[in-house]
Amino acid sequence: MFTAALVSLGVVFVAELGDKSQLMTMTYALRHRWWVVLSGVAIAAVLVHGLAVTVGHFLGLTVSERPIALAAAIAFFGFAIWTWRERRDEGDEGSAPTAPEYRFALMAIISSYVLAELGDKTMLATMALASSRNWVGVWIGAALAMVLADGLAIPVGALLHRRFPKRLLHGVAGVLFLVFGLWLLFDEALGWRWVAVVATSTVAVVSAVAAIAGPLRGRNRSK
Repeated sequence: MFTAALVSLGVVFVAELGDKSQLMTMTYALRHRWWVVLSGVAIAAVLVHGLAVTVGHFLGLTVSERPIALAAAIAFFGFAIWTWRERRDEGDEGSAPTAPEYRFALMAIISSYVLAELGDKTMLATMALASSRNWVGVWIGAALAMVLADGLAIPVGALLHRRFPKRLLHGVAGVLFLVFGLWLLFDEALGWRWVAVVATSTVAVVSAVAAIAGPLRGRNRSK
């Protein structure tokens, strides 16, 4: 079991580096407390890799990626809308989040990670490892690897959260959620890589231009 845990820890940790889940973690850390984000990632890791171990070790089945990617894309579009509504409704100095808001944020983090990771390369790696090694060790190692790898992105988001206005960070988070959704829809659900590249690049460029043009218009009006 110990060997299986170490092997899966190393494999999944390397697979998670540079993966979309790290950027997702940073995006959530722009909006929520670090412990809320880390708790959501940990719960999602246990669920996702528990399912991967069950499928790989006990059932020997494969996961159909496209329907899951479509569901994840729809979820991320919903998160983008939710984030932009929050940005519109509050000022830079909003009130402190309440316990129900933390619970809602935790559920959003867990659901988005589960949907994004189902059928991802880390889950497939866990399934492959569980088919030939101790399933308990693989489950522990894979879940821990995901928490460690994605946890590296939390300090970056937390630092930005302290340094920049809340409205700006909520806007950035909304754009990132939209980009995640477009990529999942066009690349992973439909298999149109070039459309995914064009769509996400367009959103990024338009958002950057809007972010620069907004303050410039404000300065011109003040003059």
